[in-house]
Amino acid sequence: MVGYLFAGQGSQYVGMGKDLYESFPESKAVFDTADKVLGFALSKLCFEGPAEELKQTKNCQPAILTMTTAAWEAFCSVHSPQPTIHSYAAGLSLGEYSALVAAEAISFEDAVYLVRHRGEFMEEEALRVPGKMLSVLGLDLSAITQICRDSHTHIANINSPSQIVISGGAGEIEQAKVIAQERGAKRSILLEVSGAFHSPFMKEASAKLAKELDKVKIQSPRMPVVSNVTAKPVLCASEIKENLIAQVVSSVLWEDSMRYILAQGVSSFFEFGPGKVLKGLMGRIDANAQVKNIEKKDEVLSVRGECHAA
Repeated sequence: MVGYLFAGQGSQYVGMGKDLYESFPESKAVFDTADKVLGFALSKLCFEGPAEELKQTKNCQPAILTMTTAAWEAFCSVHSPQPTIHSYAAGLSLGEYSALVAAEAISFEDAVYLVRHRGEFMEEEALRVPGKMLSVLGLDLSAITQICRDSHTHIANINSPSQIVISGGAGEIEQAKVIAQERGAKRSILLEVSGAFHSPFMKEASAKLAKELDKVKIQSPRMPVVSNVTAKPVLCASEIKENLIAQVVSSVLWEDSMRYILAQGVSSFFEFGPGKVLKGLMGRIDANAQVKNIEKKDEVLSVRGECHAA
C-alpha cells in the first residue's frame, strides 16, 4: 500500500519545475495548460520569478498546484502507478487540490482555475480583515487550545505532535506569541502569509469559493483522498465540494490525516511538489514511515518499483 502526499502553500521557490518542464513532455503540457487557462505566463513566474510576485497568495497557489501536478505527471509517465482503493492521497491545505487531480476527481484545468480564485479571495479577505499566523513548536494540542482561548485566536493547522499553527488578528497573534513563550514553547514563528488563513477570518472567501465550485465538474476519486477537514477519506463529489468550502475556514487536521493513512497499513509515501515539508512532518508523526520526494527529474527516475499499491 502506498500513500501520495502533495505540497501546500509556502513551499514555492523561483526555478521550481523547470527541469521537469524541460525533461518530460507530460510536465510541459501541465505548465502550458496552466498558462492557457490563467491567461498569463505562470510558467515564467515559476521559472524566473520575481520571488516577491511568486509568493503572493493568488500566484503561489496555482504555481504550487501546477508544479506539483507536473511532478505527478512525470512520475506517472515513468512508473505508471495504479491509484486504487489500496492507495491513499492527501494534500496539505492547497495540496488537497493536487491530490484530487491525481485521484481524477477534478480536472487539472478546473483545479488551477479554482485555486487562482481561491488565492484571490483569500488575499481580498486578508486586506479586508487583516490577520497573521503563528507556528508554535514544542507545545501539545491542549496547551495550544488554552493559548487560543486566552488570546482569542484560532487553531489553523495541527501539523504534527510538536507543530501547531494558529491564526488571528495581528494584535491577538502577538499576544499568543508572548503567551506561548511564557508557557514553554521551543519556538514560535510568525509565518510569511498575507492573512489569518484557516480561521473565521476567511468566511467570505469560503462563500465566494462555493460559487466557483458550482461551475466545475467533480466526480468520485479513483483512490481515497483524505480530507483536511475530517481526516477521513472523501468518497463522493458532494462531500468533496463541501469539504473544499469548509477547508478555507477550518483547521487543517494534517496529523490526524496521516495517522488515519498509517493505520490503514501504509508505511511508504511519495511527496510531490516543491520542498520537503511533508517529509519533515511525517518524521515527527511516525519516524518509521518512509517518504521519498518527487520534485526533480533525478528523483522521478530514481524510484524503483515501490510506487505500486499492493
